[in-house]
Amino acid sequence: MAAYDYDIGIIGGGAGGLSVAAGAAQLGARTLLIEREEHLGGDCLFYGCVPSKTLIATAHARHVMSRAQDFGLPAVTLPPVDFAQVRARIESVIMGIRGHDSIERFCGLGAEVRFGAARFVDEHEVEIDEAAGSKRVSAARWVVATGSRAQIPAIPGLAQTTHLTNREIFSLPRLPERLVVLGGGPIAVELAQAFRRLGSQVDVIQRSGRILTRDDADMAAEVQQALEAEGVRFHLGAALTEVREQGAAKVVGFEQGGQGETSRSVSGDALLVALGRMPNVEGLGLEQAGVDYSAKGIAVDARLRTSRPHIYACGDVTGAWQFTHAAGYEAGVVVANAIFRLPRKADYTWMPWCTYTEPGLGGIGLNEAAARKAGLKPGVDYRVVTERFADNDRARAEAETGGLVKLLLDSGGKPLGVQIAGAGAGELLGEWAAVLAGRVSLTSLAGIVHPYPTRAESAKAVAGRIIGEKLFSPTVRKALHFVFGLKGRACTPVEPV
Repeated sequence: MAAYDYDIGIIGGGAGGLSVAAGAAQLGARTLLIEREEHLGGDCLFYGCVPSKTLIATAHARHVMSRAQDFGLPAVTLPPVDFAQVRARIESVIMGIRGHDSIERFCGLGAEVRFGAARFVDEHEVEIDEAAGSKRVSAARWVVATGSRAQIPAIPGLAQTTHLTNREIFSLPRLPERLVVLGGGPIAVELAQAFRRLGSQVDVIQRSGRILTRDDADMAAEVQQALEAEGVRFHLGAALTEVREQGAAKVVGFEQGGQGETSRSVSGDALLVALGRMPNVEGLGLEQAGVDYSAKGIAVDARLRTSRPHIYACGDVTGAWQFTHAAGYEAGVVVANAIFRLPRKADYTWMPWCTYTEPGLGGIGLNEAAARKAGLKPGVDYRVVTERFADNDRARAEAETGGLVKLLLDSGGKPLGVQIAGAGAGELLGEWAAVLAGRVSLTSLAGIVHPYPTRAESAKAVAGRIIGEKLFSPTVRKALHFVFGLKGRACTPVEPV
């Protein structure tokens, strides 16, 4: 057996890499974690989940203050936002969480941390470009968890125009008066709403005819309508033609309308590019290691092994489920295979996702688009049951009645998936994740006692509606009448004249 420096080496100190390193080290594996940036944590901590949700929380607070009259309070006149204070709060939250991803913590767990760009020399050895010089190290097994970055498409003039991505948007010196957002995915719409609530004029330019194309059109429409009501302007079905700087302004040209397209343009003093993500596969020397990859990411099997069985990949770099919680889940699969040598396979059947707008939009399992793509026919292979938050007492009390729960059932009444559009959608998905992954029956869900009043009662309500269709059917009433002699209705509604 060859003598290697480490049992396992991980390239990338983001969500996936950190989870693999922590698990492997605590299990007694000699572990090396390599990160090219100056700190651990990855995009999620510094440029993604943490700063975006912190910004969203600040924007939410200002939005609630602006709605004082909706809650029976006097109207409030809000002064302009000092983005330097917003930025300072974002930085403080990041610093507070950063301690969980410190070198000291991972050293305490037993993992060595090195900083520098790493590239494979062969299938077991990598070279690290550290500040003190390059160093070669070897490991019996390797994990590539280098994440992803914002995709910058080849739009004429974009490369020559000053623009922002998720790496710069949270550290702006001042609030943009006019913000133009390219893209209609989760990052684009979350930040569009947040900056609008803080006081920016916001225009969203989207190539598709709608936003949030991963989700069902009717559910995405709930989000779009809410954002439009707050003043976000959408330009959908837009073919981008050029981007240019005109003085201090960034001008985006596009065409709409199919044949006989109409040329239009919008301008702003800041331009955010949120047109998808691309995996960080360049400069890793994957060819020298014999690892198959493409511009879409590193190819892996169900056990997250690359074309070299002792080299694994997880997180955004695979180009599949680009969520922090997916990277954490995949890290567990990698540890099971690489350390325990168990043939554990990744199963994404109940992988949840959520866009943190207000209303939020999340889902787990199949939505209608995915069901139809799988060949299922509406009304035959599946049906839809909904419960609107307008009927929820807590939603009424908090003046957040928009949105609904949408449940897909197969022909036998078994849940295929759930979508939620509404306040706290991500939190509400937690119960559905437990129900679906835990194979809890709808009968059991309908019988669970929820605290009142809560939005979580929406899960019980939609399950109760399905169970009620059978329980309160004419067939059951007839049976009870026959067996127990029940006498039937005590009151019959009078038809209005």
